[in-house]
Amino acid sequence: MTAERRRPKSKSSAKPRAEELTLTIDRIDDDGLGLATHAGKPVVVFDALPGEKVVVRVVHAGRHRIVASTQRVLQPSHDRIAKTSCPHYRACQSCALLSWKYDTQLACKSTRVADALAAYPSLLEVALNEVWAAPETLGYRASAKLVVARKRGKAQVGMYRRGSHDVVDIADCPLHHPLINRIAAVVREELDRRNISAYDANHRRGLLRYLLVRVSPTYDKAMVTFVTSERNYREVTHLAKWLQRKVPEVISIHQNVNSSSGNVIFGRETFKVLGTPDLIDKVGDVRLRLGPTSFLQVHHAQAARIYRLVRDWCDLQADESVLDLYCGVGGISLHLASKAHQLLGVETVAEAVRHAQANANMNGFTNCKFVAGDVEIILADDLPLTGKLGAVVVNPPRSGCTPQVLTAIATLQPRTLVYVSCHPASLARDLALLVEQGFRVDEVQPVDMFPQTPHVENVVRLTFALI
Repeated sequence: MTAERRRPKSKSSAKPRAEELTLTIDRIDDDGLGLATHAGKPVVVFDALPGEKVVVRVVHAGRHRIVASTQRVLQPSHDRIAKTSCPHYRACQSCALLSWKYDTQLACKSTRVADALAAYPSLLEVALNEVWAAPETLGYRASAKLVVARKRGKAQVGMYRRGSHDVVDIADCPLHHPLINRIAAVVREELDRRNISAYDANHRRGLLRYLLVRVSPTYDKAMVTFVTSERNYREVTHLAKWLQRKVPEVISIHQNVNSSSGNVIFGRETFKVLGTPDLIDKVGDVRLRLGPTSFLQVHHAQAARIYRLVRDWCDLQADESVLDLYCGVGGISLHLASKAHQLLGVETVAEAVRHAQANANMNGFTNCKFVAGDVEIILADDLPLTGKLGAVVVNPPRSGCTPQVLTAIATLQPRTLVYVSCHPASLARDLALLVEQGFRVDEVQPVDMFPQTPHVENVVRLTFALI
């Protein structure tokens, strides 16, 4: 029998090797990624500092831009640190500035704010203060939204890789509060021990989708929410009991049911599984009762500084009232209440309003009223506010305020307006509109709420100049 000759594999059948390029980084974008040019196209590079010469691997070559990741640094910047504090840094890519010296991170954030303001001629002379550095640059995140998946049969609890739906298992995130990492480790262990299914978005099957953890650094307690694809009492209860046994600091466990096929984390229904219905925390001078879906700034020390600054800048007199728009659970509101004749908080999320009122009661404030609804619509009606309006505070979502909201605020003619923002571009746009409405921008205070990332918070004091 003649042996069959094996044909060599054609080169075309082998998996093509990712292209490598040698680039010099010109600058960074708003996401903290390096920018260079190759063959007339912009190249976006993860882990590259301005001025560096790097060898990059092309991740995606699109029609209009190239996405790449640094493989080797040929000429490092003096602002690069020798070794990052996270073994998952290159796989996860969530913390774009982790390889930067901290002083350089602050300078980068200051430049980002300055560039946003400089896009508007009316803001060119605005006083921009130095960025407030964070006292904790690692271990500061008091809340986390972790994705659950399985790879080759092993449970994964971590983050989506930047720009993808590939889950990177994060064993010990250096930005998370240590209690979050402990909880994630126990959940991962139990998922494997009991072989609990993780949700597969491609096939739309599996139980557990997300693990949400909120920690009170003040009291060292935690609330956990399991987001599942269906209401499953047995598996979730077993998981909850195991978690409380292994991590007794977990005092509140909920299940949220999200049966949708999209990327929204929360579904409409939330059920308490074990423990208390809420988590009590303290930020600055006030105690706060938080639910599973409550929003609160992730860096407690920096949030407390912002709350105090807002109170100082409002400088309320005993006969003056204050309006707090997009008030959330009342963190800023309750710092203002001690100085105000009356405080009126407005928030679109009804659950947050319920928590805000409960928080006012818990802190002993009787001069607070909170209203749920669309901010623009509520401002168009007669506000249930007594006393002279001394100040307005706005802390809108990333997209900023609508022009209608800004016009309505100007119509109220408050002595002082304090704007808290998490996005420099939308902030600058809104400040320019407020100047047109008769306000003067007195000063901008950037705050580093998110060390190791390009994000920067800003607090702005404005005065109504036409009074």
